[in-house]
Amino acid sequence: MDIQALAKDIPSEGEHSLEGIDFITSGKQYLTFLLAEENYAVDILCVEEIRSWEQPTRIPNASNHVKGVINMRGIIVPIIDLRLKFNIGEANYSEITVVIVLTVEIEDHSRTIGFVVDAVSDVLNAEDNEIKNAPDFGGCVPQQYIAGLINTGDKVVTLLNVETLQLIEKHKVD
Repeated sequence: MDIQALAKDIPSEGEHSLEGIDFITSGKQYLTFLLAEENYAVDILCVEEIRSWEQPTRIPNASNHVKGVINMRGIIVPIIDLRLKFNIGEANYSEITVVIVLTVEIEDHSRTIGFVVDAVSDVLNAEDNEIKNAPDFGGCVPQQYIAGLINTGDKVVTLLNVETLQLIEKHKVD
C-alpha cells in the first residue's frame, strides 16, 4: 500500500475512507499501529510504504531485532522488529503483520528503515496542543524514542520520534 499516494487523494477537511483506512482531516496526520495491543503512531509524512510481512534476507551476526534487509526499488532497507527491539510482547508473524517503511531526511542525506509491527490501525489527526509530553515512567520504549502521547477517546496513542527511530541501527542510504 502506497500511503503517500493515498494521502494525496484526501481532501483537506472532513471524514473520508480510502482503501479501508478512515481519514479525518484536520491538524497533522499520524499513522497508528499496534505493538502487543498497544497503540503507537508515527508522522504520516515519513511513511514511504506499508508492506505485508515477508521474510527479509538475513544478515549474518545481526542483532535479534534486525530481521534482515529488503531491496525496495534499488534501495537496501534494513528491517527492524520493534517488538524485539523494545521487548514488547512476542514476535509472531501472521497475515496482518506489516512492515512500515519510514524515510527521514537528516542533514544532507536520507535514511530509510522498515519497522515490523503487529498491524496498521488508522490515520489519526492531532493538533500540536493535543500532543502531551510523556512522563518518564520507565516503560519498555526508551524515552528518547517517544515524541509524546495523544488521547483519542478511551485510548492513549504513543507518538514515536521518527528521527530517533532512524538511529536505532546505523546505516546510510544515498
